[in-house]
Amino acid sequence: MSKTIHRVMQLVKELDLSARQFDLSLGTSNGYILRMRKNNASIGTDVIERIKEVYPQVNLIWLLTGKGDMFVKDETPKKRSAEEIKAFIDKKLNEEHSEERKALLEEILKEIETISQSKN
Repeated sequence: MSKTIHRVMQLVKELDLSARQFDLSLGTSNGYILRMRKNNASIGTDVIERIKEVYPQVNLIWLLTGKGDMFVKDETPKKRSAEEIKAFIDKKLNEEHSEERKALLEEILKEIETISQSKN
């Protein structure tokens, strides 16, 4: 019996995405899906929830058990164009960078405040 990770890899292929693009679309760490496949590891429930959120056309019963069709009958798999994928990845990267920038700015402001207080 195959594991969920093997079905996730089938899904990635069917969606015509790279593993990296899939990771980015879910917000998982870089290389997560490939690491799970290499280690024949289980996928966390949080990742399964994100798959269902980002790809609502995926049949969860198939994803978890291998039974049934890959996609829900009423939904057709949405293959995204290269431009859509790039725009989505850019958006995710900008979100990550904006959070990093915000944290860095807060850290700098705290340092400036500490320096200002020590001068007074």
